[in-house]
Amino acid sequence: MKNNSAILKLSLLAGSFYFLFVSIAHLFGLKFPGLYIYFQIPSYAFQDKIVALFALGWSIFFFTAFTDPVKNITLVRGILFAGSFAIIILCFINITTNFYLFNNSLNTAIIWLETILLFVYWLWLVFFYFLVKKDCI
Repeated sequence: MKNNSAILKLSLLAGSFYFLFVSIAHLFGLKFPGLYIYFQIPSYAFQDKIVALFALGWSIFFFTAFTDPVKNITLVRGILFAGSFAIIILCFINITTNFYLFNNSLNTAIIWLETILLFVYWLWLVFFYFLVKKDCI
């Protein structure tokens, strides 16, 4: 019981730091793979600042859930629900956008790899969410 909760707690903290770094990268226009899913695509500074704002929000939600995942289990569920839509939308963007119009030397495999890694992290959180929820019953 305690191990599942501790793993979920640390995983949420990792997510909080990840989204904080995403926010900082977007705020300062630091196009690093992993922190910028579409790092090979040109973007406007105002777009990056909007993403920075939303990523900071995600960071705060993850940090709040991290403080006590058992007491904040509804927030964890909300994060997972919103995260599922975020991943679906990223996949939709990846499938429907002709990225080569922006950069003809773009490697879309990197974009898909970053999306898949986010999905794996989301699955990890889902798995431990259900274990913690089961332990609380």
